[in-house]
Parts: sequence; C-alpha cells; structure tokens
Amino acid sequence: MLATLKKIDLRKAWKHEATDFTNWLAKEENLAILSEEIGIDIKLIQTEASVDKYNVDILAEDEGSGRKIIIENQLEVTDHDHLGKLITYASGYDAEIIIWIIKDVKDAHKQAVDWLNEHTDEKLNFFIIRMELWQIGDSPYAPKFYIVSQPNDWAKAIKKAVSQSSLTDTKVMQLEFWNNFKGYAQNKGTSLRMRKTYPQHWFDLSFGCSDARIVLTINTQTNLLACEIYISDSKELYNKLFENKDKIEKELGEKLEWMELLFKKASRIKLSREGDVNDSENWPNYFDWFKTQAEKFQKVFGKYAKKMKV
Repeated sequence: MLATLKKIDLRKAWKHEATDFTNWLAKEENLAILSEEIGIDIKLIQTEASVDKYNVDILAEDEGSGRKIIIENQLEVTDHDHLGKLITYASGYDAEIIIWIIKDVKDAHKQAVDWLNEHTDEKLNFFIIRMELWQIGDSPYAPKFYIVSQPNDWAKAIKKAVSQSSLTDTKVMQLEFWNNFKGYAQNKGTSLRMRKTYPQHWFDLSFGCSDARIVLTINTQTNLLACEIYISDSKELYNKLFENKDKIEKELGEKLEWMELLFKKASRIKLSREGDVNDSENWPNYFDWFKTQAEKFQKVFGKYAKKMKV
C-alpha cells in the first residue's frame, strides 16, 4: 500500500523566522542542502549581521571562492520591504550572491529579480528560493528548496568557469577523481553529505561538529591516501578526543596518527594507506576505502564530539 505525500505549512515547523527558521537554516547540515540545490558551497559567517540599523538573516561566503553571500528569509509571500532589504544588505557587505528564501513569490517580485540578473554584471547573482516542507504519512517533515529565479545559465557558467580555467593535468585528474568518488558514494547509498568538488588534493565532509571536519586527501607524490579529522582551531576538542584515543581506535578498528601540532592552530587525527591515483583502474577500490572510512569516522567521531559538546 502506498502512502500519501502531503505538503506541510511552514509555520508548523518554524513559528518565527528569526529565532526558528534562521537558526535551523544556519546549521551546517541544512546549509549543505541549500548548497547542493544552488551548486555552491555556502559557509556560515554570522546570523543577524548588522547593516546600518538593519540585520541580515544570514551572512555567509562561498567556500570555494570567498565571495560574500547574504540570505534573507521570508516565510510568507514576497513583499517590497524584503526586496529593498536585499539590495541594502548586498551593498552593505559587497555581496555577490544574494538569496531570498520565501514561501511564495508575487509575479512582480520575480520579474524584478529576473531583471536584476539580466541587467547587472556577472559578479552579482540573485536567487529566489521557495521553501517547501513535505511529509509521507506520519514521517518527520522533509525540507525541499525549489529555485524560482536564478542567474541566466547559472549551472552552465559554473561548468564554464572550471573548463576555461588554466588547470594543470594534475588538477584535472583531481577534479575527475573527486567527481567520480562523489558519484560512486551516492550510487552506493551513503549517509555522507556530499559537497561540491574542486580541482584540489582534498575533499572535505561535515560530520555534525562545527570545530572539525572529515578531510579525504590524495597525494600523487608520495602515493598516499588519507582520511582524517581536521580540527581547525580547538586544542580543547583535540585533547578531549585524545583522552578517548583507545576507545576511538577500538571502535574504528584502526590505529590512527594523532597530530596535535603544538605550534599551529590546527590539529589532525589521520588514517593513511598506499594508493596511486594516477592509475585509474584502481579508483573503485580507493572510492570504496574512502567511503567506508569516512562513514566510520562520521559515526565514531560524531558520537564523541556530540558527547563532549565542544
């Protein structure tokens, strides 16, 4: 017997835009859903950031380029007031990506945003995103972002920027490797939240801890692959994890390299293996290893990080 898919009123989940919806969206895992829909990696800078006497709901940046992003939330039908705020916030923070998340849009406001995309230079990119909630039977509500308006040929422009950039053979290989890994993991079914890929030697994943992330690396010079926990700036988190070193390694079934890096802000906890990524015939084996280890790291380190509340 098939269940019925039904649309849920947004106010059933979020009574208040600022205290409920904005705080929900600002969480890394929820920004990742929006990132996947738009095709850029959105990294939070601040919520309720001040511009003169106004506060922009979310100030963020494109993790790949550093471009500023502003997000204005409106869980109602669009109005002139919020459209005006978008322009004010964009100019106040010199933002290049402007996102307006709404319940529904009036034709006049869609036309205005379309006009802005057509008549401003390629640096400015305006989006209208409709927020939807769906439910199957008595299941938890499922969020869905739906693009209503976006820059002309946005997806094509992203691909063009990559293809036209002066990439070395190594960079081209790295991009192909991570694209294929992402497809492999998704086809196999994974709990990992996949981000946009870049032509670089690493690919990072969130695991529910704001101070750390899982980083997968390929080294073409030493022929080493690694799955690691990268802690950007929290020796407290590293030390608390280290106190549980034996338990963590037992649960992972692996001996790890614990790198406090005393004279640096960052710390690392790494698992390595040999692997020559120049030999593409072995890629499926490497993809399977990365997927398996990243999922184990997500489960084990995620549990301890949550328990520590760092």
